[in-house]
Amino acid sequence: MNSIQQTQEKWKGKAKTELLGCKVEKVWPLLEDFFGLDKWFPTTCIPLEGISGKPGCVRFCFGFKTPVDEIHGKTNLNWTKQKLLSIDPIQRVFSYSIIDSNVGFHNYVSTYKLLEKDDGCVIEWIYEVEPAEGWKLEYLDNFIASGLDEMGQKIQGALKIMEDALVGA
Repeated sequence: MNSIQQTQEKWKGKAKTELLGCKVEKVWPLLEDFFGLDKWFPTTCIPLEGISGKPGCVRFCFGFKTPVDEIHGKTNLNWTKQKLLSIDPIQRVFSYSIIDSNVGFHNYVSTYKLLEKDDGCVIEWIYEVEPAEGWKLEYLDNFIASGLDEMGQKIQGALKIMEDALVGA
């Protein structure tokens, strides 16, 4: 009998959300602020190391809810420590990894891309991670898709308020 253990392939996914009427030039500065995630995503974000938007900077994010919390009755505070790997303001893309967490993610890497459209822009969130204990890929897909949708709505709403205020000024 062969005792070679098979390793599972990494989970991979992509979510995207459209921001109608929002120009990439207005959205990019909001996305590239690595330490400002909590303005748009339902979490609290604290800078730990480096300068926001510079590769190597690290943020500590906590207080977010995951699908696993409800399913498994988890009550402890969720947290992740995330490191910015790369950023390209010309292509409007950045990547980061989760370097430590209590949510079960190992070798997690995400890439955000901001794409221009005629009637606005699209944020893409591409991710891959080793399968996590207690999770299913569909939980992660739903968590990221709903988080990205909320993020897009908050950004779109903030930019609309700003534009309305400036037009009326």
